[in-house]
Amino acid sequence: MGKMTGFMEISRQDRTYAPVAARIQHYQEFVIPLMASELTQQGARCMDCGIPYCHNGCPIHNIIPEWNDLVYQGRWREALEILHSTNNFPEFTGRICPATCEAACTLNLDDQPVTIKSIECAIIEKAWEEGWIEPEISPHRTGKRVAVVGSGPAGLACAQQLARAGHEVIVYEKNDRIGGLLRYGIPNFKMDKSIIDRRLAQLQAEGVTFRTCVHVGINKPAKKLLEKFEAVVLAGGSEKSRDLAIPGRELKGIHFAMEFLPQQTRRVLGDEVPEEVSISAKDKHVVVIGGGDTGSDCIGTSIRQGAASVVQLEILPKPPEKENKQLNWPNWPNKLRTTSSHEEGCQREWSVSTQCFEGHNGQIKKIKVVRVDWQKDEQGRWQMLEVPGSEFELKADLVLLAMGFVHPVHEGLLEELGVVLDERGNVQANTNNYKTSIDKVFAAGDMRRGQSLVVWAIREGRQAARAVDEYLMGFSELPR
Repeated sequence: MGKMTGFMEISRQDRTYAPVAARIQHYQEFVIPLMASELTQQGARCMDCGIPYCHNGCPIHNIIPEWNDLVYQGRWREALEILHSTNNFPEFTGRICPATCEAACTLNLDDQPVTIKSIECAIIEKAWEEGWIEPEISPHRTGKRVAVVGSGPAGLACAQQLARAGHEVIVYEKNDRIGGLLRYGIPNFKMDKSIIDRRLAQLQAEGVTFRTCVHVGINKPAKKLLEKFEAVVLAGGSEKSRDLAIPGRELKGIHFAMEFLPQQTRRVLGDEVPEEVSISAKDKHVVVIGGGDTGSDCIGTSIRQGAASVVQLEILPKPPEKENKQLNWPNWPNKLRTTSSHEEGCQREWSVSTQCFEGHNGQIKKIKVVRVDWQKDEQGRWQMLEVPGSEFELKADLVLLAMGFVHPVHEGLLEELGVVLDERGNVQANTNNYKTSIDKVFAAGDMRRGQSLVVWAIREGRQAARAVDEYLMGFSELPR
């Protein structure tokens, strides 16, 4: 794989970002890609490590060493074929996946993993530029009809695989545009929406039909799908936001992240957001509660909107700057991660619990917080203890709750169908056949597993498609 001594001769080099002062003036992507010659050098670093732990580190089991080697040899089209054999949408994962494969790379033992994510993104972008990506139209039709509810990465991957197996596929999306959280949950500066649109054109050419503004279970009865289709796949997101039930929650200016982020995407796409519901960070002191990727997206968006200040609160302790490789590798480590949005100007507070919101004339003005200490009890369970005398206040004209999502929304679709839920409130289905408790109804992605990564959604969408194909035809040639 690669050059036998490449990892000893060539240093890791990755994509860079445009300067902060320039990129916060717009909502466009700001990653500066490597040149082709640099990418071939990075591909050469992939060592013949015997056991490619990157395979297991990647939920869709991308065949990483092989396409690294092909890029090193300049055989880009062959690299594309191997990349597409496991991943329908490398342009999505090449932008917003946290790169668990790089954490598992053998060279990460020295903190110098192969730049897998950048090579992946470069392969697919070159393929689009060269016109190599064309519709893969099934040569035969099965006469079977499948409804996919939800057009995020799980729904799109499932729909594409089923269409390629010859089934008639109709995707239902509650929003006015296709893409789910890829469209309205990921800011444009992390992934331009034209990236989604060009894939949609391919899926449509392959026979997938998209129906927008159809909220199954709300403005379209779910049971109608059971009557009209041989199979139904539930591929919606985990969109029930975790709330913060403390005094002052009713004040104006406190919003869920998924109320805030979609509005800015709509503005970028040219939509008008009515003034009475508009949420803006301009000239405001913003507090983001939650330390994950959604919180980071709120930070970057707030800064671009012209916030006076941005503070991010995290209830958990600050992770170590560097993980203990002997304990963690090749698993995904708990360590401090600083995103591009953090670098743009943000104060971060760790081990902080919010006690209450306070306001004036019904509008949020400040929040009271306290520092906490995490200790294990006698049973070895972690418990949170407030640190006496550590209370402090923060100015807050806008508070964004980005504490994650607890499970799919139950009202509407799930309640109408009456599917059995698991103990966490997700739709119950296993990863062997993805069947729910209702005949001919399947579930995949965040709807089944809870809030997760885009790469897991693609994996589950592909596997669910094979399960549906096997259910309909008695066998399947689709890959898992």
